[in-house]
Amino acid sequence: MGGQRMRSPLKRARGLGSARGGFEHWWMQRVTAVALIPLSLWLAASLIALTGRDYNTFVAWLKAPSVTVLMVLLLIALCRHMALGLRVVVEDYVHSNWAKIPAVVTIYWACFALAVVGIVATLRIAFDG
Repeated sequence: MGGQRMRSPLKRARGLGSARGGFEHWWMQRVTAVALIPLSLWLAASLIALTGRDYNTFVAWLKAPSVTVLMVLLLIALCRHMALGLRVVVEDYVHSNWAKIPAVVTIYWACFALAVVGIVATLRIAFDG
């Protein structure tokens, strides 16, 4: 106990908190959220502008290189943000490790698979039509 009083407040605080990347998780959630704001607004505005158009017009729109890149970035940010958010829900509300760990692994694999399917579909439309 004597050693505890001799340490500075900063030294005592360094031992507190998560040692498993809590800040990185929090920061990545904020970064993806900020990235999703303009990307979602872009997608919403684009879909509104394409309302009533035929399939060929949509394909021509998606074939534009800037549109393809923005769509891929949207899918990456969206799936990453979703995985991070769902992980927080599981960690907060599932209290047994035997259920928590498989749930988090399943979430990450499902979000990864969803991102891959979305990106492959986007690229196939953009390059094949």
